[in-house]
Amino acid sequence: MDINKDLWELSRVVFSYPVIDNHAHALLREEHKDAYPFEGVISEASGEKATQDATHTLACYRASSQLAKLFGLPPDADWEAVKQYRRALPYDQLCSMCMAPTRIQCILIDDGLGSGEHLYAYRWHDQFTYNSTKRIVRVEALAESILKHAMEEQIEKKELSPTTLLARFMSQLEGALATAAADNEVAGFKSIACYRTGLDISVVPSLRDDMPVEQLLTRLSLIYMTNRSLRLSHRRINDYIVNVAMRIAGEAGKPVQFHTGLGDNDITLTLSSPAHLQPLIKAYPNTKIVLLHSGYPFTQEAGYLTAVYENVYLDFGEVFPFLSPDGQRQVVRQVLELSPTNKIMWSTDGHYWPETYYLASLQARQALLEVLENSVRKWELTLPQAIGIVQKAFFENANRVYNLGLEPQLV
Repeated sequence: MDINKDLWELSRVVFSYPVIDNHAHALLREEHKDAYPFEGVISEASGEKATQDATHTLACYRASSQLAKLFGLPPDADWEAVKQYRRALPYDQLCSMCMAPTRIQCILIDDGLGSGEHLYAYRWHDQFTYNSTKRIVRVEALAESILKHAMEEQIEKKELSPTTLLARFMSQLEGALATAAADNEVAGFKSIACYRTGLDISVVPSLRDDMPVEQLLTRLSLIYMTNRSLRLSHRRINDYIVNVAMRIAGEAGKPVQFHTGLGDNDITLTLSSPAHLQPLIKAYPNTKIVLLHSGYPFTQEAGYLTAVYENVYLDFGEVFPFLSPDGQRQVVRQVLELSPTNKIMWSTDGHYWPETYYLASLQARQALLEVLENSVRKWELTLPQAIGIVQKAFFENANRVYNLGLEPQLV
C-alpha cells in the first residue's frame, strides 16, 4: 500500500467533493453591501472596540492571507488592504469570485437574520448552486410576526383582550408552522431560543388559560402600542413556541435546528450548552434535532448527545473562520471523538458577505483533511473509511436528514 498515493486521493476528494450547506443566511443586497462592519466575517463581537480587537486574532490573520490570495494581492496584504480591494470590486464579480470555488451544491438558508430590506431573497442564491436553495424557517421570527399582526388588529379595533389575543396567537402559530412544514421549499425549522431565554427549554404543550401569560401579553401590547417594537424573550412563551415547532416538525419529518454555543454577547454562555436540551430531546423522540455551530465551546457535550439519542445530529459549522487553525482541528477531532459519522454535517453559517462562504468552505476542507490524514497515517482509518466520512459529512447526511433527494454532482 502506497500511503502517499492514498493521502493524495483523500486530498483530491476532500477538496473536490460537492457539499450541502445545511445552515446559512442571505447575502447583503448590493446597495447595502457596506451596511455592517466587515469584521463580522471573522468575529461575533459587536461594537466598534470589539470589532477592532477582532483584527488582532489568528482567525483574522489567516483570513487576510487567504482572501489576499483569492483577490491576487501580495502575500503580505493585511486586513485593511483586503477591505479596500473588495470594496472596489463590482459586487457581482465579488460574489462570483467567492462562491464559485466553494463547490456548494445546495444551500439551506435561514432567512430570519437581519433586516429583510438589506438582504437578497433566498432564491436569489440559486445562481451560485447546482440545486435550488431551500428555506429554514426561524420559528421565533415567525411567532413575532404573528403576534404583531394580532396586536395590530386589536389596537385598530380599540379593544384589548389578552384571552382573545392568546387564543388567536396559538391558533395562527400552529397554522403557520403547519403550512411551512407542508411547503416543499422549506427544508426545516430553526430556533434561536439560545439567544432569547437559553436552551434549558421546558416541555410546554399549551398556554391555554395561562393567566401569567395573558398578563404578559397585556404588557407587551401596551409596549407595542407605544414603540411598535416586539421581541419575544419571555421563557413561558418562547418555550411554548419551540414545543409547537418540535411537534409539527416531527409530524412532518422535518428537522429543527438549534443555535448552540458560539454567538454574540446577547447569549448567556452557561445556558448555550446543548446539554440543556436533554428534556426536550426526550420529549420529542420522533423529531430530528440538528445542533448547530459545533456546540462550541461545548462540542464534546454535543457529540455525546448525537451518540446516545437517535434523533440528534451535529453540525460542525461557524467555527470556520472564527477559530484559529488549531482550534478548528480540535473541534473536528472532538466531533469525531464520539459522534457517529452518519450523524454529522457541515455548514458555512455564511451571512451578509460572500467571503464568509468562501472562507468557511476552504477552511473546513483543510481542517477535515488534516484530521483524517493524521488518522490514515496512523493506520486508524483506511482510505475508503476516510473518504466515506468526507462524503457523509459534506453531502450524504444532510441529504438524508433534510429529505432533499439530491445526487452529488462530481467533478
